Amino acid sequence: MKLKDALKKNKFVVTSEVQPPIETEPEEFIDRLKLIRGRVDGFSLSEIEIEGVVGDTIKTCDLLKQNKFDPIFQTTTRQKNRLQLQKDLIQAHDAGVENLLVFTEDYRLTGDSLQEMMFFHVDAGKLSSVLDHLKDGHTVEGDELPGKAEFILGSGVESSWGKNVPDLEMREMEEMTKIGTGYFLTTPVFDLDSFEKFLKSVNTFGVPVIAEVLIIRNASMGQFLNRHMRQGMVPDWVIKKLLRAPEKKKASIEIFADIVTGLKDLCQGVHIISIGAEEQLRHYMDAAKLY
Repeated sequence: MKLKDALKKNKFVVTSEVQPPIETEPEEFIDRLKLIRGRVDGFSLSEIEIEGVVGDTIKTCDLLKQNKFDPIFQTTTRQKNRLQLQKDLIQAHDAGVENLLVFTEDYRLTGDSLQEMMFFHVDAGKLSSVLDHLKDGHTVEGDELPGKAEFILGSGVESSWGKNVPDLEMREMEEMTKIGTGYFLTTPVFDLDSFEKFLKSVNTFGVPVIAEVLIIRNASMGQFLNRHMRQGMVPDWVIKKLLRAPEKKKASIEIFADIVTGLKDLCQGVHIISIGAEEQLRHYMDAAKLY
């Protein structure tokens, strides 16, 4: 099922982030995703660079479409003027992409090396201007396009505030709601009680919320994220459980499944960050009963 159909039918949505195949062959990349075909409503592709090599996001979106997967083009408005943003969106549309995901201030995790990428505040005005022109079938310069370009828009939000969501974030969410965002995608969720309080604070927008869930395979990974990404991103209880567990993979799967099970009663879906472990994703999804 496509992401837009899953959202329309109020299905519990499952999406996952993958990175363009830089260090793997395209065939191997697709073979990994085939292991969970029919169980994921969309795959987001981030703009990444690994050791000086930039992943071809648009080409990978096209590859996903050719293999009957629903790609989500993931971008930021930072350091892009309207023409640069427009170029990216036109290329994405030409590749058959129907989904667009943009971010407010958030950390993104990609690659086996756990490379850090930072996405800053969305310029809602800039984004809205480009989207409105493309939807009308014209460029921002006024040139006519071969056809109209429309996207299902998702917007990233910080969700660790609990009930104390800052006014700035509430205003940004309101702006994104006004320009037609179809869903909000949160930062990684571990604390279900805090997340429930966050949801109560933002439910006035009437926009579906999809929770990001990180697969933490071992304690070292959690400690690395806390040192290099954000202090406290991975809570102590997760790290301690993985340290003490005789079977690390089993403990990792249990943590993931427990979080996802709790989220099913709270929000509209999950966005899974497997951090280079796509081939293992089906085992985690089995445990969480994501079929």
